Amino acid sequence: MSKRDYYEVLGLDRDASKDEIRKAYRKLARKYHPDVNKEDGAEEKFKEAKEAYEVLNDEQKRAQYDQFGHAGASGQGFGGFGGAQDFSGGFGDIFDMFFGGGGRTRDPNAPQQGADLQYTMVLEFEEAVFGKEAEITIPKEEECDTCHGSGARPGSKVETCSHCHGSGQLNTEQNTPFGRVVNRRVCHYCNGSGKIIPEKCPTCHGSGRVKKQKKIKVSIPAGIDEGQQIRVSGKGEAGVNGGPAGDLFVVIQVKPHDYFERQGDNIYCELPLTYTQAALGDEIEVPTVHGNVMLKIPAGTQTDKVFRLKGKGAPNVRGYGHGDQHVQVKVITPTKLTDRQKELLREFNEIGGNEATDEQGDSFFQRFKKAFKGE
Repeated sequence: MSKRDYYEVLGLDRDASKDEIRKAYRKLARKYHPDVNKEDGAEEKFKEAKEAYEVLNDEQKRAQYDQFGHAGASGQGFGGFGGAQDFSGGFGDIFDMFFGGGGRTRDPNAPQQGADLQYTMVLEFEEAVFGKEAEITIPKEEECDTCHGSGARPGSKVETCSHCHGSGQLNTEQNTPFGRVVNRRVCHYCNGSGKIIPEKCPTCHGSGRVKKQKKIKVSIPAGIDEGQQIRVSGKGEAGVNGGPAGDLFVVIQVKPHDYFERQGDNIYCELPLTYTQAALGDEIEVPTVHGNVMLKIPAGTQTDKVFRLKGKGAPNVRGYGHGDQHVQVKVITPTKLTDRQKELLREFNEIGGNEATDEQGDSFFQRFKKAFKGE
């Protein structure tokens, strides 16, 4: 099945801003996150939205996607080569393939760094704000304890390949109208290793490596956010031929919160008010991630008014202070009234409380008249 357009997935126009992209993703993440939505298909929609966000939120990836579509997003935008990794020998081997030599021959037994690993960690909202110490278990390849990485049965020897003489490559010559061409290919006798193992290790079957479940401690810094990653040096796959291990990258996902929403270091929430609290003013206890605080509501507060609680947001992950909490009030109109409440509201209307006025005390109709007369 072909992939949907990333803009379509997030419900956005192609000129959407980064802020619009982030808001659209958060909305879908809250709706379809597997920990929140157990319906069939929810997890697939969450993954689809996450993939779209990761591409469109990155300026370079987005530019590639806008120009080449899904092929560009996967690194295949330039002529369909699929990225340099498809040419395992690099440009030296490409030169050899077309022009018959001149490139450098790689030593198959040279030390090589191990592959990097990626692990996705899902955090609660508060865990991302305050950080935590975690222990994760990941499957990774380690040096075989039986043969100590040689791939040979203990007591046996590893031999140099007699076909490629340890180079890991075979050369074949061919006469062409342009002259003699040398084609260099991986030696199929030793699979490019330059070595032959007559008696393979019974544990790793000659690979010198085995898959193990490894426990790794990870320190999650306070203030980390959705999509950010932590690099754990040297905790990736083991190196080859004595090379260094790769790195482990822990990618962070944050569960949506029932009450709070985060943008950068700032936290946002809505606070319901009765119309009497909004009209007369009040002092209300407001929850924050740092604990409840008292917020003074001035008389005459209008719905959608935003109050700022300085320093009550998330800490900056690089240590540059704290964000703020922004509280947006929503004046709630009651749907069920007692007879006495209705009576009092009618009395309120009779004494002039039924017209909406601005800060100057003008009603809507008075403002309309002024505008019509050009005052």
